[in-house]
Amino acid sequence: MNKTDEAGMRSLKKGCIPVLVIMAPTASGKTELLEKAFASDAAGVLAGKAEVINADSMQVYKGMDAGTAKPDAAFLKRLPHHLIDLCTPDHQFGSGEFLTQADAACVDIFSRGKLPVLCGGTSFYLKAFLYGLPPTPEADLQIREKINRRMQDEGAEALWKELFSVDPESAEKIHINDEYRIKRALEVYYTTGKKRSDFAVPEKEREPYRFFIVELRRAREELYQRINLRVDKMFENGLAEEAENLIKSGCTADMPGMQAIGYREFFAIKRSAFSADESGHTEYLDTVKELIKKDTRKYAKKQQTFIKAFPEHFFIHPDNFSEFYEAAKSFYERFYS
Repeated sequence: MNKTDEAGMRSLKKGCIPVLVIMAPTASGKTELLEKAFASDAAGVLAGKAEVINADSMQVYKGMDAGTAKPDAAFLKRLPHHLIDLCTPDHQFGSGEFLTQADAACVDIFSRGKLPVLCGGTSFYLKAFLYGLPPTPEADLQIREKINRRMQDEGAEALWKELFSVDPESAEKIHINDEYRIKRALEVYYTTGKKRSDFAVPEKEREPYRFFIVELRRAREELYQRINLRVDKMFENGLAEEAENLIKSGCTADMPGMQAIGYREFFAIKRSAFSADESGHTEYLDTVKELIKKDTRKYAKKQQTFIKAFPEHFFIHPDNFSEFYEAAKSFYERFYS
């Protein structure tokens, strides 16, 4: 065992696991910064010293590569990632499952003498990892079964509208087709008479972790330009064909994976509304593309607002590599020297 491994094991035995947390809206440049910091000639002492835990809720799904900007195989070989390609789009990969697997990955990474790096922009994943899950009531199986039957009979939209009437705060955070989260929020309300938001997230950061939180911050207009270019690139990389193949394989609009931006728009815009010839197909794809850009910009704005609300975090422009590198290196050396 080398000195780095020994230092890591000592800290682990003391119940202290360092985690570098990188938060940023979509298209901020997270992947480029990770590669430069940990898997390139510029990485210096940090080269090969980290592994990434994915905190993007849609990169967990298999077959959804172009639309989630998933790192390619060559990059994953240079910088190993965890929690990517875990399940099919019909599976609801919630905060609880994420937290269990992220915790296990942190222990594994750190026990091998490497630095865990949590990176992404999914708010409920980030909040769950930093603070834990809010306490929730035990399930009432009769209420759960009744809601399940109603979901089958009435559909997601009807139950979402009902949720909005009793718990608008939760409804506004849940997509209208997200059956799992709609059912869970209604279950909490009808079991306890309280809104799900009444069950507060813990405010203290979790043990045994020591977090260093970095926000990658770009001006909004700069970010929007990057989003537009990124969506264009997704289509060049085969997003339309990927979405078509997923639909042909049986994926439907109500599946959790298909509610991701970049996929749900193919269900929202009906191909039948355009002429059957090549020009109609081009017009259809252009319409879908513009909707994806619009939805992504709207989502990025929400991400920025959410991330800025975190207390005591370090923020930099993603192009300021030297500042990020020195901060990451300093954090690393506190535990591995």
